[in-house]
Amino acid sequence: MRMLSTRRSRVVAGAAAATLVGGGIAAALLLGGEDGPHAVPPAREAPADEVLYFLMADRFANGDPSNDDGGLGADPLVSGLDTTDAGFYQGGDLAGVEQRLDYLAGLGITGIWVSPPFTNKPVQLEDASAGYHGYWITDFTSVDPHLGGTEALESLVDAAHARDIKVFLDIITNHTADVVGYAEGDRMPYVSTDAAPYLDADGQAFDDRAAAAASDFPAVTASSFPYAPVLADGEEDAKSPAWLNDVTAYHNRGNTTFTGEDSQYGDFFGLDDLWTENPVVVEGMTAIYSDWIDAGIDGYRVDTVRHVDDGFWETFLPGVLGAAEDKGVEDFFVFGEVYDGSRAATSRYTTEVGFQAVLDFPFQGAARAFASGKGDASDLASFYAADDWFTDADSSAAQLPTFLGNHDMGRFGGMLLEDNPGADGDELLARDLLAHSLLLLGRGNPVVYYGDEQGLTGDGGDKAARQPLFGTSIPEYVDDALIGSDATLADPVYDTAQPLYAWIAELTAVTDATPALRSGAQVTRLAEDGRGVYAFSRIDRDERVETVVALNSDDEPRTVDIPTWSRGTLTLLAGDGEATVETDDAGVATVTVPAFGTVVYQAGSGIVERDEAATVTLEAGWDGDAGDEVDPGRLPVRASVDGDGYAEVSFWARAEGGAWEHLGTDDAAPFQVYDVVTDLAPGATVEYQAVVSDGIGHESTGEAITATVPEPTVVIADPPAGGTLGAEATIVAEVSPARADTSVTISRRVGGGEWTEVGTDATAPAYAVTDDLADVEVGAEVQYKAVATQGGASVESVIVAARAGGARGAGQPSVPGSFNELVGCAGWWQPDCEQIAMTFDEAASAWTLTVELPAGAHEYKIAIDGSWDENYGAGGVGDGPNMVLELGEDATVTFVYDPLTHEATAEVS
Repeated sequence: MRMLSTRRSRVVAGAAAATLVGGGIAAALLLGGEDGPHAVPPAREAPADEVLYFLMADRFANGDPSNDDGGLGADPLVSGLDTTDAGFYQGGDLAGVEQRLDYLAGLGITGIWVSPPFTNKPVQLEDASAGYHGYWITDFTSVDPHLGGTEALESLVDAAHARDIKVFLDIITNHTADVVGYAEGDRMPYVSTDAAPYLDADGQAFDDRAAAAASDFPAVTASSFPYAPVLADGEEDAKSPAWLNDVTAYHNRGNTTFTGEDSQYGDFFGLDDLWTENPVVVEGMTAIYSDWIDAGIDGYRVDTVRHVDDGFWETFLPGVLGAAEDKGVEDFFVFGEVYDGSRAATSRYTTEVGFQAVLDFPFQGAARAFASGKGDASDLASFYAADDWFTDADSSAAQLPTFLGNHDMGRFGGMLLEDNPGADGDELLARDLLAHSLLLLGRGNPVVYYGDEQGLTGDGGDKAARQPLFGTSIPEYVDDALIGSDATLADPVYDTAQPLYAWIAELTAVTDATPALRSGAQVTRLAEDGRGVYAFSRIDRDERVETVVALNSDDEPRTVDIPTWSRGTLTLLAGDGEATVETDDAGVATVTVPAFGTVVYQAGSGIVERDEAATVTLEAGWDGDAGDEVDPGRLPVRASVDGDGYAEVSFWARAEGGAWEHLGTDDAAPFQVYDVVTDLAPGATVEYQAVVSDGIGHESTGEAITATVPEPTVVIADPPAGGTLGAEATIVAEVSPARADTSVTISRRVGGGEWTEVGTDATAPAYAVTDDLADVEVGAEVQYKAVATQGGASVESVIVAARAGGARGAGQPSVPGSFNELVGCAGWWQPDCEQIAMTFDEAASAWTLTVELPAGAHEYKIAIDGSWDENYGAGGVGDGPNMVLELGEDATVTFVYDPLTHEATAEVS
């Protein structure tokens, strides 16, 4: 793993004025020529004032029926067009988007985020589905003919820009369509880099990430991989650019289980996973997406960011952003998808890796809990208090795209139905309006998922959340309930009088006229326990006029006292409330908020300013209240500011012998940053200092403090506690943070005996050793521990106990699933049913079960000893997702379970 010093989001004192160009004249005045800690404006370099609309081009509007089949003919298994099947093309295209631009402009949209428009493999027969979604790309240099081709994109961009609407493209760097196969078989189980390292052209093993970091990546051949990559006849030139047809441009390690090392090296359900450590891939992808800027686009949403190594982004992001700058494109915005609800996990991609922003998955969870009534109003205060995981010198939570639902996890309307099964239509509409209020009035760049403004719901994620808006006959879509409407999806739904559309349009008009509601500081004012009111102020640092927002998650009106920094009259901008309210002498406004309602008020004059500079004191380290998350690669630094009133705290740091570096500026309490210390050794001392300013000339500097870089943490990631060990067990440890000098030694003991060393590994991202358990009695308890060493620090993991199972594994496996009643069990998914118990095949060293099954879709898992206590799903993951078997006709099926890997397959005959 590479050191992170080259991409820390810090600014060295004296260079800050040149770097923070987004601060404009104000930044130059505050920063110019200063060498030590000083006041710096809050980061607003990337856009923080967009209203985005995410649409799937195949599902939004059909503007040109002549391209519905992509010019490939009538056979759905060739063209991918089948308007009766949700997994196939429905006919939407970019011409349809262009024809509906007035509809989007009326909604107040400032930017369209378009699903990947590039040419896809029309159909992947193995998946019984088409590439309508855009994520199975074969030609990265052209727009898919189903969507109208490249000229249609250029036309859309021009027409959108004429309406001051930007266009952002969804892009993929992680994988291509499934074209490359393996000589050993398609869609094989994952093989780790420890079990089978990469080989150079001379047959010598090498660490691909270390080689990439050293700019010494060796020549490789098709024999360099654990599986032998092959291309079927006729697919030798299936991809463009041509370098993508080289089978050595891929990881070639088998399917991912989405955990550990394989989450960045494995194939997504057979999709060809690009070898993003390889400089050929890095340079090729950077060139592809630099070239597309010529189409006039305004930025990218990047798919599956966490499944690509950090080193790739180190080159790709500055390369693409530099190309945009060279081409004269202002405010080019690149934001990534990191599908995780953790602040620690998502924020590292902006504070360490270099993204301008990432999709705010944590916001989605917080907004759902609030609007569905499953969380307290006070939970929102805690949520926003943790925004400073994202605060650094050039970005903040203000830039994060926020959203309520999407094409993967499902629509927000469907979540409301799930969370409130007894709610009537009026309540569901009110809760939906409330959620969109939080989305549009809170910090960040709000994203409206296409169709949510028409009340679409759906029965879940993926295909169930990808309905056409232009009319459909697909039963699972037609029977969807629409919130706020009696319409059905059998007919087109572009109703500008729909209550959700109207409310979104009203709020975007208010935010467009109120700068504070787009990019201003957000200050929590009130957060009630239980269901109730969450209130906050938004303040633009230049305009300095307060806008107060109050949202009520209770089913009764609430009258509350909201403190402000304003005096006098507050005027209603949106919502069902009194036209005006008055503050008292202390600035407290008494406001009534309707049940599930929202009110927005704006002060008639500027905020009450501080008379003099505030004072600031610091503390640092994880000894304080760390909330729900701790990251030993970060050091929290907290500031206390005296008095009341608007304040900005600029945080600075310097390591021993180093220069002062600006960590970031926080413009709302609690004032804090989470300093990235992964480029410093555990135990190193860091000095911190803070400068508090009111933004209009009053500032003061606090006393410096010192703090110590935390030790890393190490855990045994595999086997799981209580898990089963094969005759040769792979023991995996994970270290956080995984610095370049990390090594991990794993030891074990049997039955309370002496600890013996199994082995040592110094290669990230997973530290693994193989343990030979051939002489260990089946059923014996085996304990493991890991000791991680970084520099002078050494830390030990918690002990994990598992059971030895030998070649058979420990315990009797069975195959519970949706077919169990069909083979004589008393019920579905019955792990203790005798008819689904497996038999061990000595010759194959695997457990098998053969049954007769009818045509259709069947789901299954592996359970041990007739119980769900130990079970395995897709990829051999404990408690993992169900495995799915699609049968086109009645068949004899043999389920095969490998007790060493816990992976199961289904063989059809």
